[in-house]
Amino acid sequence: MVEQVRRTQQQRRAETERRVLDAAVALIAERGSRAVTLAEVGEAAGYSRGIVHAHFGSREQLLAAVVRDAQRFDVPEVAGSGLDRLTALVRAYLQNVALRRPAIGAFLLMWAESRASDPVLGPLFAERDRAFRADLAAVVRAGVADGSVRADADPEAVAVLLLGALRGIGMQQAGSAAAVAGDGLVEQTVAVLLNGLGSGAGPA
Repeated sequence: MVEQVRRTQQQRRAETERRVLDAAVALIAERGSRAVTLAEVGEAAGYSRGIVHAHFGSREQLLAAVVRDAQRFDVPEVAGSGLDRLTALVRAYLQNVALRRPAIGAFLLMWAESRASDPVLGPLFAERDRAFRADLAAVVRAGVADGSVRADADPEAVAVLLLGALRGIGMQQAGSAAAVAGDGLVEQTVAVLLNGLGSGAGPA
């Protein structure tokens, strides 16, 4: 019986956090992160400021949670080469952007705000971008090692290029005059990636 109560409490906590994150995303997408307060997020979610503080601690921690939540996207397991895994990651990222979920728009808006040296978002996104570049570079490095990626590819430089391209496409998609990020764009981007990085040693 105690175990059942514990699960119910966990479910309630998860539901509260989900509602708060969704409310924060909607407010950020509408007004930008700088105008958002814990009190406003709590009101939009149907809670008090105290509830938001109890779950997230501070405005900075809430924004960090929004960023982490929005940045998640499913990448299918790929048992093939490093180039196979890299193209799967790029395809999954762009397909996620194409969904135009409010969380993606809020994430990209905050990323743009962070470029203006926002004291909260600047360090947060610097760390997230470093981690994403490291992940991309690791996959490129694996591709060089298994021969699927051309031997002269610089993993760190490729990671910078890919991050810039992915974020840039995302920003265009999130804008009011959104670019079309459908299957055609996804496959064209993957084709450019394969042509530019593929070693030609075999199918990617």
